Amino acid sequence: MWEIVPQQATDPAGIRRFHPIRPSGWWRTAGQDGTRRRHRRRSDVGEVRQTVGDGAVLPSVSVVVATNRGGPFFAEALASVLAQSYPAAELVVVDDGSPDPDALLRIVEDVAQGVASPRPRVVRRAPAGVSAARNAGVAQTSGDLVVFLDDDDRWHPDRLRRHAEVMAARPDVVVSYCGMRTIDADGAELVAADQRAADDRRAVIRGPGVMLPNMVIRRDAFDAVGGFDPEYRQGEDMDLVLRAAARGPFAFVDDVLVDYRHHATNTTRSHRDLATSLRTILRRHRAAALAAGRRDLVVAYDDRLAANERFAWWSAGRAARDAVRERRPAAALGEVVWAVRFAPGAPARRAWAGLRRAPRA
Repeated sequence: MWEIVPQQATDPAGIRRFHPIRPSGWWRTAGQDGTRRRHRRRSDVGEVRQTVGDGAVLPSVSVVVATNRGGPFFAEALASVLAQSYPAAELVVVDDGSPDPDALLRIVEDVAQGVASPRPRVVRRAPAGVSAARNAGVAQTSGDLVVFLDDDDRWHPDRLRRHAEVMAARPDVVVSYCGMRTIDADGAELVAADQRAADDRRAVIRGPGVMLPNMVIRRDAFDAVGGFDPEYRQGEDMDLVLRAAARGPFAFVDDVLVDYRHHATNTTRSHRDLATSLRTILRRHRAAALAAGRRDLVVAYDDRLAANERFAWWSAGRAARDAVRERRPAAALGEVVWAVRFAPGAPARRAWAGLRRAPRA
């Protein structure tokens, strides 16, 4: 069995860069005997490029789905890819150590039955985390654009077409992102889409409109920034967004084209771990901006750090209320204690901001 070998490097700004991608179209594998070989990527992207009304050729799109479970919505997620009005050039499913890989493969085969293109490819690997799994998936593709799909989300049928048209018209754009709403297990809307256009890099930093589920990135930009950093098990998408924002402008596709699903069987993510990881990422990027003399970016990072503190308090408050309803007072108190330690000044700053906005007598 062969497995992709990533190469690690560090850029001058101190942001770690991981290069599992071979921009030339070659990728390397290593066998158990330690030998290395180079292989040409499989690609049929030339067969799926389309032209638009003015004769412009749309960029090809590769879709990567990383999963370690399959799950009850996996088939619907895959079906939404195969139902696109502008077909994906490639669909790669990375099985990141699922407990029943044969069952996962059967789901893929059932959904793809009778579909000529794209034919899904399943890549099996030992569990290494979602960042490494996505990097491995991208390494198997060669499309002009890359888009990631979680195993429980779904897309509007025109999603890939809209993004491809925008990025064909704007060669300078490195990332396009669209409106995204939150739905429940039955597909009913929980939270309406509220994304808006980010006019510059500072707006991208302040966020939080650009996230992995609603973004499409150029493959050369993904290669240039080094893909996902496997160090991060949470917040890895924000780290990628922040590095991509340094490469060039983003474009907003003003349509709701993604359904992000919130349900009981979602991967459990501790709000404590997430807030802590986001703070680490933001502080690292802030330090790089400070070293580069970009005070404007430092201010934007400070704003995002403050927003992360508010998120920590909001999440802890929600968890504390749930604990009270479940008659677990110790757990409720623990949430408050954690929030105070994580962001001791956040409540005071919020109260002061409220007083400043209050009307004068």
